Amino acid sequence: MAENYGADQIQVLEGLEPVRKRPGMYIGTTGPRGLHHLVYEVVDNSVDEALAGHCQKIQVTLKADGSVVVVDDGRGIPTDIHPSTGRSALETVMTVLHAGGKFGGGGYKVSGGLHGVGISVVNALSEWVEVTVWREKKVHTQRFERGLPIGELAIAPCPDHRTGTAVQFKPDTQIFATGIEFDYNTLSGRLRELAYLNAGVEIVFTDERLELIKRDVPRCDVFHYAGGIKEYVAYINNDKQPIHEEIIFVSGERNNVQVEVALQWCSDAYTDNLLGFANNIRTIDGGTHLEGLKTVLTRTMNSIARKRNKLKESDSNLGGENIREGLTGVISVKVPDPEFEGQTKTKLGNMEVRGIVDSLVNETLTEYLEFRPAVADAILEKAIQAFNAAEAARRARELVRRKSVLESSTLPGKLADCSSRDPSESEIFIVEGDSAGGSAKQGRDRQFQAILPLRGKIINIEKTDDAKIYKNTEVQALITALGLGIKGDEFDSAQLRYHRIIIMTDADVDGAHIRTLLLTFFYRYQRAMVDQGFVYIACPPLYKIERGRNHYYCYSDRERNQIISGFPDNAKYDIQRFKGLGEMMPEQLWSTTMNPDTRTLKRVEIEDAAEADRIFTVLMGDRVAPRREFIETYGSRLDLTDLDI
Repeated sequence: MAENYGADQIQVLEGLEPVRKRPGMYIGTTGPRGLHHLVYEVVDNSVDEALAGHCQKIQVTLKADGSVVVVDDGRGIPTDIHPSTGRSALETVMTVLHAGGKFGGGGYKVSGGLHGVGISVVNALSEWVEVTVWREKKVHTQRFERGLPIGELAIAPCPDHRTGTAVQFKPDTQIFATGIEFDYNTLSGRLRELAYLNAGVEIVFTDERLELIKRDVPRCDVFHYAGGIKEYVAYINNDKQPIHEEIIFVSGERNNVQVEVALQWCSDAYTDNLLGFANNIRTIDGGTHLEGLKTVLTRTMNSIARKRNKLKESDSNLGGENIREGLTGVISVKVPDPEFEGQTKTKLGNMEVRGIVDSLVNETLTEYLEFRPAVADAILEKAIQAFNAAEAARRARELVRRKSVLESSTLPGKLADCSSRDPSESEIFIVEGDSAGGSAKQGRDRQFQAILPLRGKIINIEKTDDAKIYKNTEVQALITALGLGIKGDEFDSAQLRYHRIIIMTDADVDGAHIRTLLLTFFYRYQRAMVDQGFVYIACPPLYKIERGRNHYYCYSDRERNQIISGFPDNAKYDIQRFKGLGEMMPEQLWSTTMNPDTRTLKRVEIEDAAEADRIFTVLMGDRVAPRREFIETYGSRLDLTDLDI
């Protein structure tokens, strides 16, 4: 019997109910990323006050009770009665979706934020929120619980003339089932980034969770950079050898679009590192601002090269990837009405921005280098060396380009390919050695799983020029098998042969080193692969415990101890420690590590691009002193009692 479908079956969600019903639509996920997004939303409101010129200091504090408080010295959220709701403007922005001063009302010329879903969403997903506003010689307070106001707005005289807003909230465990514990490093990375992008704004970050952080006093970091993105570039290049000490800086505004660019070339780097931001949002998928920057760099540097007779009339122009070799650059644009594109909405689409960036950078860069010919010559010399090395590399182009008909391409002989020709359903396991490769090849599902065994350790791409990279057999196999293209070319995911690239190495020191070398390769050769989430790490078990006819696989020492503690005191059991994947039978490897229904994969993500770049330089570069300092600083903080070598 058919069910009646009428108006009474149409569900209408009132107020903030849609947010609590479908939180993923508003913050992406209810996991750790979504949890931290709540903090960013509140902080971004304070940053917008700074962009408008009304805020100099922002304080972010992690409280011992699991809540977070964000305090600024801006103008304070308006508290007068809103004409549309009949409630205070404060209550309106806290309880009504898409209510705020950033929708053409003249409150803000430019607003940042991570696609600002608004403080009302933070309110909806919190157990409680308490807001304090200092404004017009009064202090206004109101409490909310799970999105609903508790009582009216309370108003009292303010003894001083301070202005600003304090928002304290505790995330709701009913929403964030995986926990509401904030990670200090994740938050500090974003707060540091915001301080670099907004010169002069002081952000004080404090952690008062003494029991958690195992300290007697709170941890506190102050992020305050008068030099803005110039200091950002200096931070990234701290452990590199710059070609020119002075950082090239471009700043200007046209048609209400504000542009800042900071550039510095280094002699000991073989890749470029360009970070793009639009309204404080990291544009990992690029966009018109980065396109404009790359275009003008190529045109301007080639023009200067010909003026200085570095290129003869018959010579071809230097490629953009040659000119950008060794370059660290940050471009930050502030656009009144930003248009974001791409699957993750992190690609700037405003067409007018490209031309504005082009003209501003061309003027400043040309003038800078004409007055500093030695700097121009040094940058061009590195670019010409890169061009010559790239010419040798281009001989391998046919090998590294993915053919439309895969059977006609020259794939490495050691690759055990999968049957599927659909990259979106295909995955490849990169394993160390023939022994592990043999188990993986026998245990895999041939329909969608490919295996590529590597012999020994691949070269460290961090300190290797292009010519040596393309001569290395193992690297060549990687490039060809994955369909990566030429280093420096724009990444095209359509050329990728597998959409899950899984590093599967032994659980020992050598395995960790090989994994690090592979991550360095992916990050430096084609970082967009990592940015767009194609790189994973497999999690094979460390132990197999057998007791009678039962067996258990354990992925950590803690899990092993938990299982053993559950046995009776007089039980006889056997523990096998897997030190190499080759020790595992094919069916064991499949069931524990390769079967999509039972395995655990870790996706490699970059939370803090500048810090990631710096760490790769320190740990994988050819300068010993910074690496020794890093190990001496952080090695003492590690618990090495259970180190298995």
